[in-house]
Amino acid sequence: MKIFKWLSIITVLILGGVFLWLGNPQKTNLKLGLDLIGGAQLIFKAEKTPEIQNIDYKIMQSVEKNIQNRINLTGTAETTVQKVGNDKILVEIPGQSPDVVKRRLLKTAKLEFKELKEWTNDKNKEPIWVNSGLSGADIKNVQALMDNNSEWMVNFEIKAESAQKFAEVTGRLYKGILPNGEKAPSGSLPMAIFLDDEFLSAPRVQAQLNTGGIINGSFTKEKAEDLAANLNAGALPVPLKLISERTVSATLGNESLIKSLNAGLIGLAIIALFFIGVYRLFGLLACIALISYIIISLGLFTKTITLTSEGIGGFILSIGMATDANILIFERIKEEVRNGKGILRAAEEGFARAFPSIFDSNLNTLLVCTVLLIFGTGLVKGFAITLALGVIISFFSAIVLTRELVFLSLKVPFLQNKFLLGVEQINNEKNRIK
Repeated sequence: MKIFKWLSIITVLILGGVFLWLGNPQKTNLKLGLDLIGGAQLIFKAEKTPEIQNIDYKIMQSVEKNIQNRINLTGTAETTVQKVGNDKILVEIPGQSPDVVKRRLLKTAKLEFKELKEWTNDKNKEPIWVNSGLSGADIKNVQALMDNNSEWMVNFEIKAESAQKFAEVTGRLYKGILPNGEKAPSGSLPMAIFLDDEFLSAPRVQAQLNTGGIINGSFTKEKAEDLAANLNAGALPVPLKLISERTVSATLGNESLIKSLNAGLIGLAIIALFFIGVYRLFGLLACIALISYIIISLGLFTKTITLTSEGIGGFILSIGMATDANILIFERIKEEVRNGKGILRAAEEGFARAFPSIFDSNLNTLLVCTVLLIFGTGLVKGFAITLALGVIISFFSAIVLTRELVFLSLKVPFLQNKFLLGVEQINNEKNRIK
């Protein structure tokens, strides 16, 4: 059984180191939040429309998902998207300019394919367009491309379930048949393309189509790429309005990071001095376990979360909880030794008696973290996630790592010295191994 325990400990430590190395072999590739590396914070408000007068939870959930899809298509990494209140969305973009994201999020990207309601030979009369029954929801794999004339266009494919409808509409327009069944005298008819109720273009249908087509409209590269990205993400259910924009400079972010790290290092140094000064050998073993805990935690953070200053606070608090667990264990051991038990037996009893208190305190903390995750906002959630992960790992550190280090060291006769164990006034006869 012992060998399996040690194999599990070694495996976890190796995995923690591998996580760190995979992030970046030269440095720890932690994903840092806006407050640590700078960036932009944008707040958008969902606007009512004639069709949608009530902005409910379902609509906001759809808006949040759509925004996340659009941001992913911009290639912007580690962006935070979350609901704020009943009708607002917070977007945090660490480390880079928000211009592309902001530009794309302000477009509803409601695409419609329309056709002429009636035919007229009067060139001065404004054409009346009616919905053909096709929209942006019927297309996929949208790409911004350059045609043979070096002009930008947007190419798209038709979804399988919409292919028949698209073929029917384009086939009818190619034959010059109006929605009322009349045939236009000029041959094929145009299909107009509208984006957010704005006219883009109305190319004539040159053949019956069932696989895809192109959208043109004197696009620049930027506009073509934006349109392609938004159409791939889908239309927003309601338009958005930018109501707040805040920029955090990289200098302020770096300063905040340095201060947070310094605070953590000072705290660790104080903990180490306290442990070694009061508990001596046990304290040294606890410091080794804490260092292992930090390695494992940073390895997991590298691949799982975006670390903010609130998250660092939660991480440092979890270190304090790991420290508290070790203190409970060591005091229990000292108490058992003072009651006349041998060192090994006292260590067994100390861990067994401390376990319920450690388990209960960690469980209560995890319950609080769960409540914060369910009802808290983004900053609070960041604190709760890092605290929860830290508590789980610190529990492992105190109950498994510290335990195995203690029992391994107590097998060495020299290390059974009462001074090294921090237990004063112990009868030598009672201090034997039992």
